[in-house]
Amino acid sequence: MTRIESDKTEIAQSPEAVFQFLSDFNNFQQLMPEQVTDWVSDTETCSFNIKGMASLGMAMDSKTPNSEVKIKRNGKAPFDFFLYCNITPGASPTTSNLQLAFDADLNPFLKMMAEKPLTNFLNLLVKKYQSLASGSQN
Repeated sequence: MTRIESDKTEIAQSPEAVFQFLSDFNNFQQLMPEQVTDWVSDTETCSFNIKGMASLGMAMDSKTPNSEVKIKRNGKAPFDFFLYCNITPGASPTTSNLQLAFDADLNPFLKMMAEKPLTNFLNLLVKKYQSLASGSQN
């Protein structure tokens, strides 16, 4: 299993608020880059296309209140994976830290090709959420 992690990023929301946001796939569309198309979601599942690459489906696997949301592959995907949204308390009660971790069954060739783009993608998601949580549109 290959693990790819985002940077740990401070979010201007409490762990409870971050957990609530990440527990609903309808919120994830706000975090996706423009290369993601054909987004379809409900609270527990989502599916989308990445332009020129693949179609993916995800489903909520488990939730630990205010600390972790675990997401699994659902339906079509080129490989099995889990996405962990790890939430820890921040420096104050109104902040938290968010780190995404992606565990996937990647062969060595796929790992070499996918590691950097997946790291960039995870960092983009946490940075977009950081901007959204702080009220800016960057």
